[in-house]
Amino acid sequence: MSSTVHVALGERSYDILIRDGLLGRLPELLRPLKLGGRCAIITDTTVAPLFAAAARDALAAADWCVSVHTVPAGERSKSLAVAGKLYEELAGARLNRRSFVLALGGGVVGDLAGFIAATFLRGVDFVQVPTTLLAMVDSSVGGKVAIDLPQGKNLVGAFYQPRIVVADTATLASLPEREFRAGVAEVIKYGVIYDAALFADLERELPALMAKDAGVLSRVIARCCEIKAEVVSQDERESGLREILNFGHTIGHGIEAVTEYGRYLHGEALAIGMVAAARLSQKHGGLAEADADRIETLLRRAGFDLQPPAVPFEQLLSAMRSDKKARDGGLRFVLARRMGGVFASEAVSESDIKEVLHVRSR
Repeated sequence: MSSTVHVALGERSYDILIRDGLLGRLPELLRPLKLGGRCAIITDTTVAPLFAAAARDALAAADWCVSVHTVPAGERSKSLAVAGKLYEELAGARLNRRSFVLALGGGVVGDLAGFIAATFLRGVDFVQVPTTLLAMVDSSVGGKVAIDLPQGKNLVGAFYQPRIVVADTATLASLPEREFRAGVAEVIKYGVIYDAALFADLERELPALMAKDAGVLSRVIARCCEIKAEVVSQDERESGLREILNFGHTIGHGIEAVTEYGRYLHGEALAIGMVAAARLSQKHGGLAEADADRIETLLRRAGFDLQPPAVPFEQLLSAMRSDKKARDGGLRFVLARRMGGVFASEAVSESDIKEVLHVRSR
């Protein structure tokens, strides 16, 4: 099964291609874009041994001059130090302003490579080739690229759209169960924020999704991409509607930061954040308790540990206030009124957060 989802952004519009076997077809997919003759593939130590040679060889056979740049796997590579090293490597590879950067990997690689593409030589073309479920359904689409600071996640970044997203679903076969599950959290999020029917489908088809059933997987990825494309097309720079994509992220990003990006995958922290957001939604959004229960149950069925980390509440709160979604130090939450309908709110108090997380004070 194959799908094409269009992201309508005027002159920055692009397609998301979703299909098995696209990695070997990169030359024919990229040639219509009239990209320059030099390409820098940015990948990580997990993905490089699996797919970097195939991507490099396919492009080289079509007369592109290709260099491969590998960073350590994990969130900690989204740093100023790693970015600085990559700038030097790209300069050494003689990339020019007509060259392009190709991100080959998951969300970390996509965020980092996109940030490099947005800033190297004041911006070069950017191609996303996501190899994880999370990247395919979320981070590779929409043009948000960034690196982290010790104070918080994604604090230095840009809005920089790719020229194309090539999602080869065959790459998911090699994805470890934990990484795949992390992507499922983002899939569930789309049902909560935008599509109650998708959420109900996930309740029925979760075993098939977790087993990577090809038909279910392709359909779910395509629907998530359609939702994100619809949102991004209406609000590219997160001035309104796009904020709904942050459901669960206020607490999730805080958890990632306070544990120094070493304990939780993004989807694992997000799952904890979504359960907390669902419970906050009962108090401040009118979400029915039964629907909050459905969100928690589905995440548990997917295999998530929903226990928040044992850290002092003040420490977690400080990390949340440093997140880029905070406004003048005030916390902003995306809350649900119902399945498929959410809104942004600043009505959540510190005591509310503490209550739903059951975390201790110092």
